[in-house]
Order: sequence, then structure tokens, then C-alpha cells
Amino acid sequence: MSPQGLAAHTIHRCHTHFGWDRSIEPVQFAKPGERLLVECKDAAGGHFTDKSTLDDIATLRPECANPVTGPVFVEGADPGDALVVHIEAFVPSGFGWTAILPGFGLLADQFPNPALKLWQYETGALQPAVYSDLAQVPLKPFVGTIGVAPQDPGTHSVIPPRRVGGNMDIRDLSAGATLYLPVEVPGALLSIGDTHAAQGDGEVCGTAIESAMDVVVSLEVLKGGAPPFPRFTVPGPVTNHLDKHGYEVTTGIGPDLASAARDSVSGMIEHLTRITSMSADDAYMLCSVCGDLRISEIVDAPNWVVSFYFPRIVLG
Repeated sequence: MSPQGLAAHTIHRCHTHFGWDRSIEPVQFAKPGERLLVECKDAAGGHFTDKSTLDDIATLRPECANPVTGPVFVEGADPGDALVVHIEAFVPSGFGWTAILPGFGLLADQFPNPALKLWQYETGALQPAVYSDLAQVPLKPFVGTIGVAPQDPGTHSVIPPRRVGGNMDIRDLSAGATLYLPVEVPGALLSIGDTHAAQGDGEVCGTAIESAMDVVVSLEVLKGGAPPFPRFTVPGPVTNHLDKHGYEVTTGIGPDLASAARDSVSGMIEHLTRITSMSADDAYMLCSVCGDLRISEIVDAPNWVVSFYFPRIVLG
């Protein structure tokens, strides 16, 4: 049976919103144990198409970024409970985009000019997406933004992550993962969006392979089980799609984690441009969609070590 056939309810992409707000009326009521098919737009809400050009970055509307589909009222979910979301399957669209957006990203000061990469990928076997004649990126669809309504009244931006979830951009929230979200309002009011075809840990340029897709989830309520922050479990190894040929690794070392992270990514961009013919812009976007920032050492004061792992399989 197709993923669509598994679902008791479909939440259509026309039911999107742009901020967390407990007063938004639910578009669907669901019972624990039911499956939902959630149609998710990409982070730009469909602004980019396969005909887009660099000029289309200038017409992006920031207030329309990261639309999420929902909310869904989950019967029996009360404040203090955990909403358990089993992420079961993805139905990818086959189109995606990655961009350098001026003023956004870990190295915004070093990359002030816009850049845009359009992707086409196979939706069935999810073969690696071609970046250029120099690189192909193994795919791993996941949910970038998933959360429930906060207890504080009013509209809260969907861009920063929160205690109740939101724009966490955790690439391991992929098929098979189970996410536990703290419920703060009756019914939880679950919303999902910002789906990605691939991303590295850190999403360093600010965008991944942003790609609209449908997501199949099933829901449970764990009474009295609200975690202090979201937590999740994964069923097995999380980097099998990248590990085969090892990694190139650069480091940043210093007393500030953010500065060390910047140094490690800058070092990798310099390394990639030196060993290949790709531009710095291309290397930066490629790092964002497949490279991983890791805290390697945080105990030997006053300096910490942040490493950036770039999978060699991407370069063939």
C-alpha cells in the first residue's frame, strides 16, 4: 500500500500558517493511533521553480518563510503530556533548491552576495542528487520544522526553534524516527513543514536541499510524559548514506563555539576550492547540504574544538 493509503486523514498544503499561535483554529482533529498524511511546502512556500533564476531571490518575502501545515488537534493531549510523533514515510516531490541568502547563514559576512542552486532528483530510489560534474549528494528526506503550539498567547515566529519544537532542522528526524514534544495547550496543535531532501548537521549556509514533500506520521499521547525539550529516538545508524568513503575534516579551535564553528567551515570551503575547481559559493552551499558540524571537545578550558566533517562520497 502506498504511504497515502496508510493515512486516516490528509492535511492539505492549503492549510498553512507562518507562526506558532495557540489561537489558530485546528484544521483537523485526530485520535491517538491514527495516521496522518501531511502535505508540506518547502521553506519558500513554492516561490522557487525549476525555471527560477538568481533574480528570484530578491523577491522572496521573509514573512512567508517556513510555512507549516496544520494545526492538528490531537484528542486527549493535555498540558504536561508528551505528543509522540512517529515519522513513518516521505513522498518527495523531486524538486529542490539551495540558496545563499544575503545576511543569513553562519558565514553571512563572508558571503554577502546571493546564489541559487536548483535540484532535480529521483523520487523512487532517491538516487544521489547531482550538484555538478564535481559532486553528487546522497539524499535523506526529513522534517525541518515540526512542533506544537506554545502556551504563551500571541503569534511567535516560526523561524527560531523553541521548547515545543519548531524549526529545529535536525536531519535525523527522518523515516523511522520517533519525536517526543512537550504539550503546552489542549490538543497540542501539531504543525509540520520545511521538508528537506538532504542537509548536513548545522545547515551552515542557512538552507538545505529545500524540497516540498508529503509526510506520513502516526500519533500517540504519553500522559504526564512531557520532556523539558524535544527528544527523539532513531531506529539505527544515521550516516550510512554518507560513511562509505570516509570524510575530509577541518577544525576550529578557540574559547567561543560559534567562532570555532565558523573557522572550521571556512577551512573546509578553502580546502574544497583548493582540491576541486568549484567556487567558494558552491563549496559553501555544498557544505550546508551534506557536511556535519561536531563539537569534538568542550572540557579543556579555555579552548574548545569544533570539527567539520565533509563526506568524501559526495566527490565521487
